[in-house]
Amino acid sequence: MELEIDSKIIALSEAGWLENLDEWTVDVANGIARNEKIEQLTDEHWDIINTARKYFTEYGIVAEPRVFSKLMKEKFGADRSSSKYIYDLFPYGLIKSANKIAGLPRPKGCS
Repeated sequence: MELEIDSKIIALSEAGWLENLDEWTVDVANGIARNEKIEQLTDEHWDIINTARKYFTEYGIVAEPRVFSKLMKEKFGADRSSSKYIYDLFPYGLIKSANKIAGLPRPKGCS
């Protein structure tokens, strides 16, 4: 699978995960989002994407859903930390959709 962004081919895994994490850009995120059936990333999407990327940069691992919910609650309040809120924005959830769009590595056991 691949994306074409500004005449550059970006390799994706068969499940749509970025093969080379260094190729992640805002345009790549938008392309992956379209593959995930999200036509436009809103500020709320970007809050989740940026929080996930920051956690990964700081700790070298993808945040587990419970940890991520706590981060969102601390940063944005309880109404923006629930699983429902995340699933409303990312139909396939934090692990399978938001992290994929954020250009993070595919967690073990995730298809």
